[in-house]
Amino acid sequence: MPGPTTPLHRRHCELLDEFKQRHWVLERTGRRLPEDFDEVFHGRVFEAFERELRPVTGVAEVLEKLDADGVPYCVASSGSHERIRVGHRTTGLDRWFPAGRVFSAQDVGRGKPAPDLFEHAAREMGVAPERCAVIEDSPLGVRAAVAAGMDVYGFTAMTSAEKLMEAGAGSSSLFGRMAELPELLR
Repeated sequence: MPGPTTPLHRRHCELLDEFKQRHWVLERTGRRLPEDFDEVFHGRVFEAFERELRPVTGVAEVLEKLDADGVPYCVASSGSHERIRVGHRTTGLDRWFPAGRVFSAQDVGRGKPAPDLFEHAAREMGVAPERCAVIEDSPLGVRAAVAAGMDVYGFTAMTSAEKLMEAGAGSSSLFGRMAELPELLR
């Protein structure tokens, strides 16, 4: 089988995930998903993004500060590159994330909670994993950051502190407002 970073292997993983999702629906409902389900679903998600998505309050100020201080930063998301681009363009955050600063689970063989995505992003950014700070709002992402040997800061605005701590985030690294983050990163 091709290695975990080859396009063929990534496509294999995508097809396997799609098969598992379709099989799950068939097994539980006895009905097959329409052939165009993925296309229609993603189209509706992107339409909703364009209508409703807003940046997290304070994130632009955090990015401005990181940029002004010369701190390297990036996005390492479970979402597809297309989904990330649409989200950044819609929220106006795209100016902080040029090519080379956006990494997707599509880039690696295994997504979160495996450490692959964070390790890939660190390698591409030229930063040792132990020098990385990961900002995460999901338990799977926290587990991936911990597995990669990175410091993780849990954003509790969308996920409870308890769930993030169960996944491995420390209680002193939790925050609920982006305005709190710069102080934690000192």
